[in-house]
Amino acid sequence: MIKTEDLTKQYGKLFALKNLKLDLVEGDLFGFIGPNGSGKTTTMKILATLLQPTWGEAYICGRSIYTQPKEIRRLIGFMPDFFGVYDDMKVIEYLEFFAAAYRIKGEARRKVCNEVLDLVDLGYKREALVTSLSRGMTQRLGLARVLLHDPQVLLLDEPASGLDPRARIEIRELLKRLGGRGKTIMVSSHILPELADICNKVGIIERGELLVNAEVNDVMKKVRDQPVLLIELAENQNLETFHKRNEEAMKLLSNDSIVESVDTIKGEIIRVFIRKGHGIDEYALLLNHLIEAGFRIRSFREEEINLETAFMALTRGITA
Repeated sequence: MIKTEDLTKQYGKLFALKNLKLDLVEGDLFGFIGPNGSGKTTTMKILATLLQPTWGEAYICGRSIYTQPKEIRRLIGFMPDFFGVYDDMKVIEYLEFFAAAYRIKGEARRKVCNEVLDLVDLGYKREALVTSLSRGMTQRLGLARVLLHDPQVLLLDEPASGLDPRARIEIRELLKRLGGRGKTIMVSSHILPELADICNKVGIIERGELLVNAEVNDVMKKVRDQPVLLIELAENQNLETFHKRNEEAMKLLSNDSIVESVDTIKGEIIRVFIRKGHGIDEYALLLNHLIEAGFRIRSFREEEINLETAFMALTRGITA
């Protein structure tokens, strides 16, 4: 659905985008991550046929951005970070105006406008003035607008930018529903943990170069190649005794051959670094060793890596 080959945008000696290679298929929800100025918006504008690359090629649903831009525009929905709205229009009038621009006529136009309003949960605001909408509602209205012509590909540049926590959750749930409809979605965002929750693929870009392009789980594995366990004891004693029992448990764990090192988080949760090459079947035996030694365990789990941690580990915060 989206394919790029050595896609490059150069301004003088500066590369805003350099040899980008992407290959997204139908149903992919691709999280595009990078610092400000890293090339995310440039990429989306090129894919939306709003900006010509210096060299390289890009295809949307098999159509070239050079030879078939009009066809591509019928197949995509592009939502920029900030977009203008017509202040003197009602919500339904705003959508009907754009539906008319897509040459959707008569009863079909009224039907599709009502359908997209219901999809983004703005049906109750259909008669409200656009100026009366909150930032979150305006973002959802913008998303409704790009869905009017039922595009196969969505390019969403920072759709959660500037939203409060509730509005971000609403946008996230909406993107999940759209992904479930088989649409191919590219979404850029700085709300990294939420991208991990909704995306099946992620790309990390810096200084115009794509550093990572993989399944979300594969990105996590790339950041950490050894398991880290978090163990919390359930000892019903005073604080001094609890810390003493923690130290005893740490000494027991550190003597195991698969353990590289042991420390604690705030003196309460024991953190165990497992040597590379050892899997869950082996480190699960540590739980048995603790129980056999008389320790009571409140929790025993592998430390999770989130997308934000991965992003910080794989980039240096340098922009083009």
